[in-house]
Amino acid sequence: MINKKPKTLDVLIPVYCPDAKLGHLLHMLNRQKLQPEKIVLMVTKEEEEKPCAMMERWISESQIPVERHVLSKEEFDHGGTRNRGMSFCDSRFVLCMTQDAIPENEWMTEELLKPFSGTFCGAEDGYLGNTELLISYGRQIPAKGCRLIEQYTRGFNYPEESRIKTKADIPKLGIKTFFASNVCAVYKRELFLQAGGFPEKTIFNEDMIFAGRAVKAGYGIAYAADARVLHSHNLSGREQFHRNFDLAVSQAEHPEVFGGIRSEGEGVRLVKATALYLINGGNGYQLPLLFWMSVCKYTGYLLGKRYRRLPARLIRACSMNKRYWRNK
Repeated sequence: MINKKPKTLDVLIPVYCPDAKLGHLLHMLNRQKLQPEKIVLMVTKEEEEKPCAMMERWISESQIPVERHVLSKEEFDHGGTRNRGMSFCDSRFVLCMTQDAIPENEWMTEELLKPFSGTFCGAEDGYLGNTELLISYGRQIPAKGCRLIEQYTRGFNYPEESRIKTKADIPKLGIKTFFASNVCAVYKRELFLQAGGFPEKTIFNEDMIFAGRAVKAGYGIAYAADARVLHSHNLSGREQFHRNFDLAVSQAEHPEVFGGIRSEGEGVRLVKATALYLINGGNGYQLPLLFWMSVCKYTGYLLGKRYRRLPARLIRACSMNKRYWRNK
């Protein structure tokens, strides 16, 4: 009887209206020193949408097998679609990515899996004491053309030092203990399924909700700073308002994770640090932009936390995800 080598890694990517970044992502996944066994694309399509010729080419050029599963826009759900994608994966680990995140080099997958084997930030073979690691997420590097304020925000949220976060860190780190991002995050598949998977029918923030539940259940999260992806956005104040509104709604709807843990203090710390960075770097002229963006973020967050007190029409106007409210 032939013993098959256990499969190590699959990649799961939700796709909607892809541009050239998806092609670049698939290309870089094929260049990884630790290559995935397969890539699963969960493609959301409009009813009348024509096939994307470029995507057909990108898939045909991939040496790694690519599975494509198509769903309608009505079927898409941040957590549910990824859970469905997980059901098509059969490797020990599953790497969740977004279509606009590009590995910086050929070592990203290997660096993401390091916390689960050998020694990493005090952990041995995926355990820190009796705490088993379930998630390992990478560092997001500003892409070309990223605004200065967003560059600093990326560095603030994704520092150079790797670390492991457990339940013991909640008193010190607060909500940052639960921070993880499906832009680039590996999950130990068997434990992920045992933990119940991502929350279904959530507006946003499925990764952090799952991470919070995992930490509270006694699992650990690794931040692998050497696993780097190029990913950033130059959002307008209005877009930040909508995004933070939905972020706050997700927290308000999951008090079992976020109840009693304040996050406003972390936002204030970021604004102060960014202002100092701009002044010390001779870019004080950007302080009005920082103030405006901060007002938009905080106002959106404040309204989102209290969305149950708002009229339905105003909720839909504030939300980034209008479709979510159709069944509410």
